[in-house]
Amino acid sequence: MQNSPNDDKGFAATGRPPVGSPLPPASGTGAAIDVRALLGPAREAILVHNGEHYRLRVTANNKLILTK
Repeated sequence: MQNSPNDDKGFAATGRPPVGSPLPPASGTGAAIDVRALLGPAREAILVHNGEHYRLRVTANNKLILTK
């Protein structure tokens, strides 16, 4: 049986933190947020920055696109 990406086996078993857990920030940058925590089961979300709306979406090739 193949594990799904949502299996919560922890960092030791998978080499990555459980889904939805905060990631440590990359050196010298802000907080790292798992995209799955923002999108949930959806493939896009609207982000608001300084009153402007931006669309973050996952493409069919599993890439991220941020548009204004």
